[in-house]
Amino acid sequence: MGRIAKISYKLSKVLWRITKPTTLGVRVLMIEQGKVLLVKHTYQDYWYLPGGGVKKGEIFEDAIKREVKEELGAELINYKLFGVYNNFFEYKNDSIIIFSSDEFSFTGNTDKEIEKYQLFEVSELPNNVSRGTRRRIQEYIEDKSPCLGMW
Repeated sequence: MGRIAKISYKLSKVLWRITKPTTLGVRVLMIEQGKVLLVKHTYQDYWYLPGGGVKKGEIFEDAIKREVKEELGAELINYKLFGVYNNFFEYKNDSIIIFSSDEFSFTGNTDKEIEKYQLFEVSELPNNVSRGTRRRIQEYIEDKSPCLGMW
């Protein structure tokens, strides 16, 4: 599955270069007792905050609850808006709504797009955390919510 997902992702990047789509996504900082939950997708080499795309007609809160349920078998017990960001990487006009949660449960039952997940100390992140993810964690540590800006 990983090889097919990587090829599909690369083809999507070519299409984005041509069509320059507008996309809308949600992610969540799941931090409990100084540890942040990160996911690694089968088609990318970096660690990210859990989340994904918002479906047509779906509200942000429903989207993040659906995404963490699909990706990790997770339930957000307590969550709030953390920030709103724009990203123009990969030729997309991407808007990302970030939530934070300090109370959640998860089974670890991942879907096919998640290669692995792990809880990391916020002060000891792996080298291959995406730059945007690393910045969001730093903003959380510095208590800079709510945030607006570039991913």
